[in-house]
Amino acid sequence: MSVKRTPPDFILVIATLTLLAIGIIMVYSASAVWAEYKFDGDSFFFVKRQLLFAGVGVFAMFAIMRIDYWTWRTWSKTLLLVCFLLLIVVLIPGVGMVRNGSQSWIGVGAFSIQPSEFMKLAMIAFLAKYLSENQKDIPYFKKGLVPTLGIVMLAFGLIMLQPDLGTGAVLVGTSVVIIFVAGARISHFVGLGLIGLAGFALLVLSAPYRIKRITSFLDPWEDPLGSGFQIIQSLLAIGPGGLLGLGLGQSRQKFFYLPEPQTDFIFAIIAEELGFIGGTFVILLFALLLWRGVRVALGAPDLFGSFLAIGIIAMIAIQVIINIGVVTGMFPVTGITLPFLSYGGSSLTLTLMAIGVLLNISRYSRI
Repeated sequence: MSVKRTPPDFILVIATLTLLAIGIIMVYSASAVWAEYKFDGDSFFFVKRQLLFAGVGVFAMFAIMRIDYWTWRTWSKTLLLVCFLLLIVVLIPGVGMVRNGSQSWIGVGAFSIQPSEFMKLAMIAFLAKYLSENQKDIPYFKKGLVPTLGIVMLAFGLIMLQPDLGTGAVLVGTSVVIIFVAGARISHFVGLGLIGLAGFALLVLSAPYRIKRITSFLDPWEDPLGSGFQIIQSLLAIGPGGLLGLGLGQSRQKFFYLPEPQTDFIFAIIAEELGFIGGTFVILLFALLLWRGVRVALGAPDLFGSFLAIGIIAMIAIQVIINIGVVTGMFPVTGITLPFLSYGGSSLTLTLMAIGVLLNISRYSRI
């Protein structure tokens, strides 16, 4: 493709790095007490690892930014197949590592990777390629929509075997956004949506712990020491934060009230320590990042670039909405991390890699 390169989107870079910096600070603030207790006085245990993940992720982001984005079109099928293989491997007893009831990790030395995280980006690349090459078929249910959603649901099924409903929901949600933007009919989505709701209800009813999560979401005080514990403790962190917060490092809920606050519930600690203003600033940074991402998608020189950018932005947006919704008691607990801010190697590295792809597309943007 002979398109003139321009500098990458500077505002997108600044928004990403600012969120990452806030995340590192808040991971230390949220985890220091827990780490000191659990790891022989090493209060820096989690933040040291997060700095390592961030360093690898930023390096990958800037390296990928220099790779022409249509390279991912060439390798999309291979990446998808590798990720499918890893989703199968992680289910093998003795190979996959179990954490919090989900067999979702594969150990690599002292660290571990979560194949379902990388499946999200591989699926985005594959769908961007397939839909850009077969856009004329998308309005047709059997010819266009069924084959596309079939691949998505196969990946979702493997993820649910772990089980990991949160990651599976992000994968499906992101895929639906790309397919809809590519030209799928709304009527088809309405019908599939009804089927999906029925399937979701069956998934919930098939596992008692999911029923408890729904129940605790509707009324966490029904079981305040069990299924409603996390939501209640999260709200008890957000409430006292007020307008300006208790001050950086002054959280009370991180003292063994809110379980592992450096992961899924880190936004509660942000709201407690930095208040409404701090929480709003973080949300505005995400809004800025998403706006620049949509701008990149609209200005991409081809359909593949547009769909790829839309998929990346949709993935981040869905995770942000679900995570903050859970923390504020609007959604059931799902185990979704907050991009750039929550502790976690696979999630952070994957998100920064995705931003690298987005930055490369921005170098060819016509806007």
